[in-house]
Amino acid sequence: MSDASQIDIPVSFLALFVPPGKTRPIASHADIAVRYELCEDLAQTLVPTATQLQLMRDLHARAVLAQCLQALCGPDAVIEPQEARWVVCRLAELLGWEQPVFPAGDAAV
Repeated sequence: MSDASQIDIPVSFLALFVPPGKTRPIASHADIAVRYELCEDLAQTLVPTATQLQLMRDLHARAVLAQCLQALCGPDAVIEPQEARWVVCRLAELLGWEQPVFPAGDAAV
């Protein structure tokens, strides 16, 4: 059994790969698992940075999450915009912060 088959991918992440009106992902489980591992690692890596931003700059959690999202969607982005939003939501979850609200229909960020 491969490592990819051992990964428990959250429904919230799987949903990124299911087109509206469909029930099945448009990518293979192995491909989704690779993307999930990357995104989960990014969220975990951002925890100390986000904490420092909040404490050192006295920023509200929403502002910190917005800055993280902007950085994740920058010109050198290694993840798709919907994955970046998931990373920011996961980051908020890891920090015990309120979940961010994204503008409806905003596919760019």
